[in-house]
Amino acid sequence: MSTEPTSPSSSASSAGSGGLQAITDVIDRLLAPEGCPWDREQTPESLADYVIEECFELVEAIRSGKVHDVREELGDVMFLLAFIGRLYADKGQFTLDDAMEGNAAKMIRRHPHVFAEGECASREELLRNWERIKREEKAAAMAAVDGDEGSDEANGEAVAAASGDAPAGVFDSLPKGLPPLVKAYRLHSKAARVDFTWESDEDVEQQVEAEWLEWLDASASGDKERQEQELGDFLFTIVELGRRKGIKANAALDYATLKFLRRFEGMEALARERGLDFPNLSFEEKDALWNEVKAAEKA
Repeated sequence: MSTEPTSPSSSASSAGSGGLQAITDVIDRLLAPEGCPWDREQTPESLADYVIEECFELVEAIRSGKVHDVREELGDVMFLLAFIGRLYADKGQFTLDDAMEGNAAKMIRRHPHVFAEGECASREELLRNWERIKREEKAAAMAAVDGDEGSDEANGEAVAAASGDAPAGVFDSLPKGLPPLVKAYRLHSKAARVDFTWESDEDVEQQVEAEWLEWLDASASGDKERQEQELGDFLFTIVELGRRKGIKANAALDYATLKFLRRFEGMEALARERGLDFPNLSFEEKDALWNEVKAAEKA
């Protein structure tokens, strides 16, 4: 078997190029001297928050199951990425093609069992190889930067790291700005890839019970700082229990909040239909509406 990586098919790599060209043409008009004053003032930094907002809207659309909304939000995200790529290209730093080609090369490099000679006996081995390759990439990048700076000592250390003589941190590639539940999941996932986790699901369940008891003890103590810490420990362990079952806590909580919101809005709708002043209803009356909405969902 050849050890040379094979590239994705040209038909796959060119799929959607017409749509990308259409977005590029729109951006050209917006940034032209006679284009949009607001767009011409934008920078990658000013667009960063919009990327976050549009990505959240895309996730919401995906989880809603509304394909039309997914299509629209995916287009919004693609527009912003193309826009930001164009701004960097105008500075002479890199083009969107550079970014996409670099990503394709990275994916080929990180999947040697697909694009080169090699096999993975299990999903766990695949993930461990993925982490190893990422660490080697980071060490090689450090070596390149240090080499440019002319530091022989630092360059030597980075090269040693790339060869495996100096360990790179397991969490070095973890983005610092991840939402807490997502970050907790990624921490557990990466730790598991280097075999730092409980041996069995039963062990995790016992740990969840232990953390719950510690929370109850802290709750009874009245110590707010301790309560916060113990609640955090409990949630952190719950995230790992979900991960082992193939459940992402962030997504699970999002579904739960959406379900609560849907049912609450159903309660309000029933109250309006019956001429009731919802905020001033007693808890028992609200609870009766809640149970009615739940029963209607099941039916």
